[in-house]
Amino acid sequence: MRTVSLVVLAVLLVLPGRPAVAAAAQLSPAVQAAIVSDVKRELAAYGGTTPIPGAVVGVWVPGKGEFTQGIGYSNLSPRTPMALDDKFRIGSNTKTFVATVLLQLVDEKKLSLDDTIAKFDLGLNVPNEKSITLRQLAEMRSGIVDAYSIPAVQKQPDTWWNTRTPRQWVEIAAKEPPLFPPGAKYNYSNTNWMLLGLIIEKVTNDTIQAEIGKRILTPLALTQTSFPTTEMGMPSPYARGYSLDAKKQWKDESAVLSPSVSWAAGAMISDMADMKTWVKAYVTGTTNGAASQKARLTCLPTGEGNLSFGLGIGCSAGWYGYTGGITGYNTGAYYMPATGVTIVVFVNSQQEKPFPGVANAIFRDLAKIFTPKNVPFVK
Repeated sequence: MRTVSLVVLAVLLVLPGRPAVAAAAQLSPAVQAAIVSDVKRELAAYGGTTPIPGAVVGVWVPGKGEFTQGIGYSNLSPRTPMALDDKFRIGSNTKTFVATVLLQLVDEKKLSLDDTIAKFDLGLNVPNEKSITLRQLAEMRSGIVDAYSIPAVQKQPDTWWNTRTPRQWVEIAAKEPPLFPPGAKYNYSNTNWMLLGLIIEKVTNDTIQAEIGKRILTPLALTQTSFPTTEMGMPSPYARGYSLDAKKQWKDESAVLSPSVSWAAGAMISDMADMKTWVKAYVTGTTNGAASQKARLTCLPTGEGNLSFGLGIGCSAGWYGYTGGITGYNTGAYYMPATGVTIVVFVNSQQEKPFPGVANAIFRDLAKIFTPKNVPFVK
């Protein structure tokens, strides 16, 4: 019976006019042209003497179709066209994975969002650690300074940055006075996520990368997503990351920073297909319980236009997701539950000024096409 079934299956697969997999419906040529035009305009606007080398863009609109395309170049020398499966450093999109592990631990009652830093006895002497909760860390409302933003840190060479451990980054920030009382307002701080990573490791007695792997990457089959821990380069194929030099020329900085620099705040690598799956999964709450998901999506104003922030998630005009900026790369992945539209934008340069940064500027342009009444990142 098994042999006969396999033969029948083989015949069915080769019958004329019977494709093995139906081709996805494509957005109209006019819409596709508008998308490409928007992407190229923003790459030029955020570029130097020449536009940012390239981008990968994906748009999925239920009932209308999809569009995925590599635009520009993944490598300038030799000049290589951007490919859909090129991998990027996703920067702060890493925080969405860390937040999900945190919420799963809440579901498992291994910790509470209202636990304070002090409960976990990390020995780091963080200002206000007896008052700052895990919720406030994830909301970016702790008042702890972002270690990367400290002027003395900014002046240090790459070799110094690359030899700091996650605990050392927290120690550096802990020496600074708090910016405000816990919960008083929003301030983006990567130090918060170093602390959350350390707390997760203490609670699970495991590494943050292992927890992300077994809790998220394996169950969701995110095979092209990884959490590097050593300086072994990017997994192939990948887009090289570029920065502007003093003459506004592009220089390759794909491997300038060690993974330990960004760690739980931004070390991960992924591609567009995996991020499409991931953003919908964590926005719709398929990764954790209903109560913890409600907490994730309780978004508070940031003071930056129509942008609010939940537990490791950005919220703007009905869209949910995250952006990530790290040397050489800028990424954004967003999902709108009301419409089912997904937009993923990967750019191979960390150009985050002016607001909202190149990846988010492209995302905003595309949202104007597909959800004109719900435009994100508007000041």
